[in-house]
Amino acid sequence: MSKKISVISCSLNPQNRSYVLARTAVSYLREAGAETDLHDLRNHGIEFCGIPSARESISEFKIAIEQSVAILLPVPICKFDVIAAAKNLIELTVRSWTIKVVGFLCAAGGNASYMSVMRIANSLMLDFRCLIIPRFVYAVSDDFANARTDRMEAGSDEIRQRLSGLAHVTVELDRAAGSLLGRLPQ
Repeated sequence: MSKKISVISCSLNPQNRSYVLARTAVSYLREAGAETDLHDLRNHGIEFCGIPSARESISEFKIAIEQSVAILLPVPICKFDVIAAAKNLIELTVRSWTIKVVGFLCAAGGNASYMSVMRIANSLMLDFRCLIIPRFVYAVSDDFANARTDRMEAGSDEIRQRLSGLAHVTVELDRAAGSLLGRLPQ
């Protein structure tokens, strides 16, 4: 039986492409039979790590991460790196990430930043013993239809196929890893 899979959209932009990837991934996860939920950083006033009250603003995310075996992180890529809001989320929820399956959905302006998630992936893998899904989605501006409108969607067949593939791999890893990862020492 599959456990819950959380999808956490990390952009703060009101019309962001990573949220479109998140929403589309959730629909594919549900088609594959997963129990899933979508969390959106835009709906929360999360303060930056280091501010004393910052941890109070992340309880929804901390609970979602702790209760999930798998987490998908749709992230914008800016200046060849994952945006600070995603890194801040991880810094504020640190130990909640321990022994999780993690996948990435990247929205970028161009093709040159496809390795941008590697620093975060390595940190999650080495610091928190996460299993990083080797298949991730990397979408650029041309992969979206009706860009920056209320009707924006994943417009290319290739991106929709990658999203579907990632969703199915995540569901299978969630089912397999749930019992396996639960036996690893914390």
